[in-house]
Amino acid sequence: MVSKPTTTPLPLLAALAKAIRVRRKQHALTIKELAAAAGLSERFLVSVEAGKANISVVKLASIAHALDTTAATLLKGAQLTPHRSGGRMVALLGLRGAGKTAIGKRVAARLDVPFVELDALIADHAGMTLEAIFTVHGAEYYRRLEREQLIRLVEQQHAGLLATGGGLVTNHAAFERLKSATATVFLNASADDHWNRVIAQGDARPMADSEDAMAELRTLLRARRPLYEQADFTVDTTTLGLERSVDTVVRIAREQMQQTRGDTRPFDSGR
Repeated sequence: MVSKPTTTPLPLLAALAKAIRVRRKQHALTIKELAAAAGLSERFLVSVEAGKANISVVKLASIAHALDTTAATLLKGAQLTPHRSGGRMVALLGLRGAGKTAIGKRVAARLDVPFVELDALIADHAGMTLEAIFTVHGAEYYRRLEREQLIRLVEQQHAGLLATGGGLVTNHAAFERLKSATATVFLNASADDHWNRVIAQGDARPMADSEDAMAELRTLLRARRPLYEQADFTVDTTTLGLERSVDTVVRIAREQMQQTRGDTRPFDSGR
């Protein structure tokens, strides 16, 4: 009688799965995007990241290439990288176009920590795009997933950079959990900067959706500003520009990641 293969991850496969997940999140890639870049199926990559696929060297090399690294580096990380416990996560707040991804990726690379986009975790969990989640299930379902994925993430107690969705501050339970578990940074920007950055990303929706889109954007910024300003720190990206904003967030994150809780003093981003 032939026994079925175990579905319990072996230590090396589990460690390799974690190394791949961390690298993928540093590059802000969904499983679907990584699978396409590596020429593999999403189903197989899900098994890899669950530590259940006895991956071949060739397929590991394909994944590594898609993640701008090598198979040897992933294996070395799986064998030698200890579990990172403790360390304060830094969460970036702001509307779409605030610079959360652009700044978050650069800061994470400078500090050699993971960069995670909460919306990407939600899409991965749901197995569909954010647009599809709202269309098929509605906003309430998205907010529930947002809260659940945030709680799961912060309970891991990893140091890293987290880009939140623009509307997370209106999800009271999720926002309170975020504030209690992370150091929060509001990336403040003018309405014009929000608009221009989104357009520069190739997203024409702000102009296509409504003739009054700019007025609606200004209204949304005014409505949410009191919530964003509850953040521990504020960085004015319009005044500082990209590189100085990155430098500022690096200084904040480096200090905060050495803490396990709360010394959140005001930070003058103009210094």
